[in-house]
Amino acid sequence: MMLSSNIKMANQALRSAKWRSFLTMLGVIIGVASVVTTVSLGEGIKQQITGQINNLGPDLITVRAGKAVNRDKAGNISSVNILNALGGQTLNESDLEVVKKTAGVRVAVPIGIITGVAQTDKREFQNGFIIATTEGMPDILNQKVEFGEFFSEKDVTKDSAIIGKRVAEELFLDNVPIGQTLKIRGQNFVVKGVFEEFPNSPLSPNTDYNRAIFIPYETGKQLAGANPQIAQVLAKPSEAKDTKAVASSIRKNILTAHAGQEDFTVLRQDENLAVASNLLSLITNMVAGIAAISLLVGGIGIMNIMLVSVTERTHEIGIRKAIGATNQQILGQFLIEALILSFTGGIIGVILSILANYFIRIFTDLQPVITLPIIFISVIVSVMVGVIFGVTPAMRAARKDPITALREV
Repeated sequence: MMLSSNIKMANQALRSAKWRSFLTMLGVIIGVASVVTTVSLGEGIKQQITGQINNLGPDLITVRAGKAVNRDKAGNISSVNILNALGGQTLNESDLEVVKKTAGVRVAVPIGIITGVAQTDKREFQNGFIIATTEGMPDILNQKVEFGEFFSEKDVTKDSAIIGKRVAEELFLDNVPIGQTLKIRGQNFVVKGVFEEFPNSPLSPNTDYNRAIFIPYETGKQLAGANPQIAQVLAKPSEAKDTKAVASSIRKNILTAHAGQEDFTVLRQDENLAVASNLLSLITNMVAGIAAISLLVGGIGIMNIMLVSVTERTHEIGIRKAIGATNQQILGQFLIEALILSFTGGIIGVILSILANYFIRIFTDLQPVITLPIIFISVIVSVMVGVIFGVTPAMRAARKDPITALREV
């Protein structure tokens, strides 16, 4: 009975100052909404990346320019060097040959980035990129050419181009522009095929293969005027079970070719996933920590307003004590007010985060995922904020002397 009467009194007190109550909750609302949205974005991106990596197959081996990871003596990743990975490009055609000649490698292809703008007589495609590669690319990417076909070994010196979906739609205004011509750096290319839709990468929107134009590697060399720098070499072993051993052999062979200088990175798909997950967890936790500061600010706001409320209602406290209310009952009354403020703010924050995630899904390629544990933990934390910051005002109210309180009108 006492609990229900305290809840009724708390609701009446908060309703009598609706705007003040709402502004008091605002810090908690913003904090909970920010934390839930950030964590759900991180979880959604993890799931997207996991799906993309699994799409490419567990046996894919990636050789990248720059030393992105450190390994222990057993060959396991011990730390990630993001800044080193962003350094200058170090792979070249000789590295490609080393990978191809490594025992156990079934297929290896380069990803050479060629600068240039694709255009037709009527339009230009500004936001795409040109990849010089070899005939094994569809096999490596585990991706089908929906219309037409990929260039074969016989076409390596020809001006053939295979394009992504967005290139077809935006440059040609046609889903199947097979046989049509585009121009890159003054050279004509005939569209020979169109890839199926690639899943978008949430971390690398600038490497969306739907906006890519694939040309033969030898033709790319002619366009570049020299051997193009290779951003990545992708390889697959003859047997999937040998992926770890083949990746280790590739690393040793390139290390020997580079005279012991490890300015490259060799990653298996499970390692790619682990690196991406660790990086995302770090970023998510950092941003969520920053967002959680709003909860601290909200808690301070609750304490401040409750202290003001205790001062304003001193006479009410005196009357309640004079007719028999105990210190515990007064403490419970004001503590419940703080709890209602923080709990309501937490619920509103969760609702706002759900709406934010809905709009993120509609207007971006990101797919945030809200789970029940995230919601539960956020609401519990908001309630804890109410308890922690509501105790001091409630204790001050409970300790007031009834005679002194009745005199303060």
